[in-house]
Amino acid sequence: MLILFDNGTPAPLRHALTGHVVVEAFERGWERTSNGELIAAAETAGFDVLLTTDKNLRYQQNLT
Repeated sequence: MLILFDNGTPAPLRHALTGHVVVEAFERGWERTSNGELIAAAETAGFDVLLTTDKNLRYQQNLT
């Protein structure tokens, strides 16, 4: 599984996700990307999961 860590997601968590490929947003140059653009970029890049600590994401985006 290809997992994208958004800014704020604790980087050491990646060690608990053995068997998966974890990429941090800053590794892709996406650290200043807005949430909507980040979701679109992650989908285009083939990520399976976006892991974030942003508690307001559901209010900022139409996730349906």
